[in-house]
Amino acid sequence: MASQDFDMIVIGAGPGGYVAAIRGAQLGLKVACVEREHMGGICLNWGCIPTKAMLRSSEIYHYMARAKEYGLTAEKIGYDLDAVVKRSRGVAKQLNSGVTHLLKKNKVTAFMGEASIPAKGKVTVKTDKGTEELSAKSIVIATGARARELPGLEADGDLVWTYKHALTPKRMPKKLLVIGSGAIGIEFASFYNTLGTDTTVVEVMDRILPVEDEEISKFAKKQFEKQGMTIREKTMVKKLDRGQGKVTAHIEQNGKTTTEEFDTVISAVGIVGNTEGLGLEKLGVKVEKTHVVVDRHCRTGVEGIYAIGDIAGAPWLAHKASHEGVMVAELIAGGHPHAVEPSSIAGCTYCHPQIASVGLTEAKAKEQGYQIKVGRFPFIGNGKAIALGESEGMVKTIFDAKTGELLGAHMIGAEVTELIQGYVVGRQLETTEEDLMNTVFPHPTLSEMMHESVLDAYGRAIHF
Repeated sequence: MASQDFDMIVIGAGPGGYVAAIRGAQLGLKVACVEREHMGGICLNWGCIPTKAMLRSSEIYHYMARAKEYGLTAEKIGYDLDAVVKRSRGVAKQLNSGVTHLLKKNKVTAFMGEASIPAKGKVTVKTDKGTEELSAKSIVIATGARARELPGLEADGDLVWTYKHALTPKRMPKKLLVIGSGAIGIEFASFYNTLGTDTTVVEVMDRILPVEDEEISKFAKKQFEKQGMTIREKTMVKKLDRGQGKVTAHIEQNGKTTTEEFDTVISAVGIVGNTEGLGLEKLGVKVEKTHVVVDRHCRTGVEGIYAIGDIAGAPWLAHKASHEGVMVAELIAGGHPHAVEPSSIAGCTYCHPQIASVGLTEAKAKEQGYQIKVGRFPFIGNGKAIALGESEGMVKTIFDAKTGELLGAHMIGAEVTELIQGYVVGRQLETTEEDLMNTVFPHPTLSEMMHESVLDAYGRAIHF
């Protein structure tokens, strides 16, 4: 079979992959995009989007249970788990179709199949109809990652789940153990706990949400415990004994091992890059701890081969992957794009209350030798938060005392995943505390807390 020639081949159609393909096509490149499972990748089909749809259902359920606080009546409230899952899958399907349409609209040639790179500039795709041989000067690897499974804690889809099983549950857990308190673990813990599941979260580190600012982690722990969750830090699940309809977990804490029974376990202990079967080692592409080693512009050590998104390392975020996709496409097309700066990429966790952050934590800023000014403002001091009935939360800002540079921002509370972008833009524009202080924030809005937190860092807060 004759080889089909392209300017750029993208392997993987997740957020980074399909965006890279579309941007490349916009720049006049002849582009192919290869996907082995689902257009839109894990994020759209099994990650960001369907989880948010499920969390939205639990959020509304949460408000229905509080109807009396708002002067409303809601009797005999309940939920239909199958209908919640069906809605979530429908949202994912709608967006999956949208990605297919966007690729077609931008004249990207799409292939469904398993790709490998037998030689530099060559891609072989095994499809249902046979094998396709493709060639291009530039190849972009965007194959993403999958759930990490630890020995003895492997998922079986019945008693022990990964995120995929947790997104399509056949039953509602009565007593749930979540192993790992990163964004994925905490979001599922929040969803199931809100709908009435007795939920325990185990974290091996000394605090939950370990990548977040310590003050935010502590605040979150208090809120989750108030909601009925059991949080166990500095704790490790050593093994799981599976029985008929139950799992006995051997849990080690402070050097002592105890056992506890659960009917369901969700393992959320990190991710592993999808590097297998691509032929990377033979090509000389360096892989460390299942992730491809790249420079600031996502170039591997082999000319013409790039890696973006989760497979290229932390932070493992869809928006980081998308931006890298744009950057790489522009680079291949002869442009001079700015490198993606990880410290200016926001992280968001969609539990209740929501958590969002960008830049350095207070501890990291001190560690890096900065003299800092720290501002805080609580939700209880904001009129909109009180009116919403969401007065639990805080906004925290960290500045370089010498230059006024915004080093980091950390939030917990209602809708902070939307608010954080204000600080992201501020960091991108190299905003100082003076710029933020002189900005007029609309009233009444939650965003006013962003202003007050900045003012507080300099002893000028008005409303608290």
